[in-house]
Amino acid sequence: MKPIATLALFPLLALAPLVAADDLGQLIFQDDFNRTESQEKTDEPGNGWDTNSKSRAKGNKQVDLRDGAMYIFISPEADHAVSVTHDATFTNGAVALRFKLEDARDSLGLNFADLQFKAVHAGHLFAARISPSQVLLQDLATGNMRLDIRTARQAKQALTADQQSALAGKEKKIPAALALNQWHDLVVKISGDELSVMIDGRPAGTFKSPGIAHPTKRMLRLAVPRNAVVDDVKIWRKN
Repeated sequence: MKPIATLALFPLLALAPLVAADDLGQLIFQDDFNRTESQEKTDEPGNGWDTNSKSRAKGNKQVDLRDGAMYIFISPEADHAVSVTHDATFTNGAVALRFKLEDARDSLGLNFADLQFKAVHAGHLFAARISPSQVLLQDLATGNMRLDIRTARQAKQALTADQQSALAGKEKKIPAALALNQWHDLVVKISGDELSVMIDGRPAGTFKSPGIAHPTKRMLRLAVPRNAVVDDVKIWRKN
C-alpha cells in the first residue's frame, strides 16, 4: 500500500518553500509503478521506460517492479551504471519522485539529456546526483561531457588551457545526511540556467551554470551505479 502522504499532495505542501507561488506547469508524465511484469528474466519496466541492460549488462535484468516501486540494481556483468530512461521534453520544468537508498555506497542520479545535441557525449546536459552524504549538481554540457574534453580524456591527452578553464565551476557539492532504508521525497526544478533541489520538503541546494539553460531537455535518465529504489515519478513542463 502506498504511504498516506502521497505525491498527489506533494506539490501543494512540500514544494511550497522552494517554488513559492510559482506554478510548476503542465504535468506531462507520472508513474506509481503499481503493476506487474510478465516475466522475471529481463527488464520490463513498462509505461515508456527503457534501460541500458541490453547494451551494457549483456541483457541481464537490472530493473524489477515489486511492491509498487521500481528497484534498480547493477548486474555483475555490467560495464556501466544502470540507466533507466524516459522521454521528457521541456525547456523549464520539474521532476518529483520518492527514493530509497539501502547502503551508504548507493546513489541516485537524475541526468537530463538531449540526444540530438551532438556537441556533448551521449546528449548529457546536467545532473543532480543524490547519495546519503552528498548532493552533487553538475553542468555536463559545458563541462566534462563536452565532446572535445571527453575525447581528450578518453585518449589520455593533456587538456588545453581553454578546456581546463571550461571545467572550472561546473559542479557543486552540498553535504547531506540522508537516512538509509527510508523513503525520501525529491524535487528537482529547472528554471533557466538554475538547477534547484529539495529533499523531504527542504531546500538542498541550487546551482547556476550555462549548460542547464540548454533550450531542450528531451530525456530523463535515472542513473544508478549500485542500487536504488524509486517510486511516484512526476514530470512537469513549464515551457
